[in-house]
This record gives sequence, structure tokens and C-alpha cells, in this order.
Amino acid sequence: MSATVQLDQIVRYLDDLLDTSQVPDYSGALNGLQLANNGIVTRIAAAVDFSSRTVEGAIAEKADLLLVHHGMFWGGAQRIVGTRYDRLHALIANDVAVYASHLPLDRHPLVGNNALLASELGLEPSGEFAMYKGVAIGVRGESDVDTAALVSRAEWFAKGEGGSVRATPLASGRKTRRWAICTGAGASTESLHEAQELGIDTLIVGEGPHHTAVAADEMGIVVIYAGHYATETLGVRALAAHLADRFGVTWTFVEAPTGL
Repeated sequence: MSATVQLDQIVRYLDDLLDTSQVPDYSGALNGLQLANNGIVTRIAAAVDFSSRTVEGAIAEKADLLLVHHGMFWGGAQRIVGTRYDRLHALIANDVAVYASHLPLDRHPLVGNNALLASELGLEPSGEFAMYKGVAIGVRGESDVDTAALVSRAEWFAKGEGGSVRATPLASGRKTRRWAICTGAGASTESLHEAQELGIDTLIVGEGPHHTAVAADEMGIVVIYAGHYATETLGVRALAAHLADRFGVTWTFVEAPTGL
């Protein structure tokens, strides 16, 4: 039987665990509690994105807390009409709270997307990567693995999350000696320059624009694009499981792959 826990107790715990108030982020992230309910939590639904599909999934699972990585206000201030009204109405009618954590969850050493993806790929972090406003979001480390084998590991992982993998050209017999990970939209001009300065030869990300593949090839860096959605399923799952273990509530994961 699931326990009954006060919403504010879970929120305080999450804010402290994730260091929510101290981690810089995009203004639209609005990390923390985004929508309250009647104050009680018995079941948590975890999802990567706040969307009609994940709201419907949370309600179908009879959850009273929806835990997401990309929250309700990702696109900034918008009129509450159409599907935005429908989602909000459904949440309030079914008394479902929403808690979002973006960069605080990406960077967490135990339940964070980057540390968990490294573990999934058989890599052990030994340093930080992907600096954002003075705070490291990603991880990096050293290895001695065939880059092609690392791509295969990423393909196996992404396939299980409804995604696929793309990689920039691999030289025959190439080894990955120094790697870095930044999940989600991790490939950018800034991350490539940071990787080059650190001597990284393999960068593992969720996605990135076309020009990053061109630039990476010029720099001698292989980029493995493992899927934005796939690489960010790990954190919300781990966080929901952690909360369930700590507070005795039940949890479920709402799958809603985007294809990216």
C-alpha cells in the first residue's frame, strides 16, 4: 500500500536534494513546484516533458504528482487557451501537482541524467564538463574503448527508449581516450570549444545542430548524438524511484518519445 505524504514535504526535500535555488537555468525552466494540488501525494508519475500525452498518462495512472524535466512554462509566458487550457484544466480537475527540474537534475551526481548516462555506457566520470554560468552541467572522464563499440552501446540504450543514434564519421580502429557527456541539446559551439580545450576526443550528447557535426569533424572530435528524449529519461526515472523509496509512495514512468 502506498504511503500518504504531504506535498510540501516532498517539495522541500527535492529543492534541497537538487540544490534548486542555487543552480542557474533558463528563465522558462522555472525549476521547482509549478502547480500545487490539495497537498497530498500518494503516487508519482515521471516524464521527460510536460505535454498533453504526459498529463493524460499521469491522470490515467492516478498519480497526484507529475515530475518532469521540461516543465509547464518551457516556452515562456503564453496565453492559457486551446491545449494549454485543456492540460491545466485536466491537472486541476484531477488534483495533480507538477514539479519540474531541468539543469539541477541534469547535473546531479546520483540521480542526474549525465552521471546516469555515463553509467549506462560503461563509463566512469572523473571530472566536470559543460559549464553554464559558472556551474558544470555535464561530466567527463578517461577510457580505453573502441569508439565504434561506444556507439553500439549508445544505440542499444537509445533503442530501448524509442530513439536512435547518429555519430560523426569514425576512423578505422579509433579509440575513445577522453570523453565528455552533456545530455539533451548538448552539442553547441561552446561545448565543442570546451571539449577541444580539454582534449576530449569523443563527445556524447542528446542532439545538436548540423553545424556542430561539421565543426567537430574539423576538430578531430567524434560526436555521438544519442537522442534528446532518450538521454533525459534517466534522471526523472531515478528521481521518482528515489522518492518512492524514501517516502513509501508508488511511482510510474509515462513514456512519450518525441523521435528526437
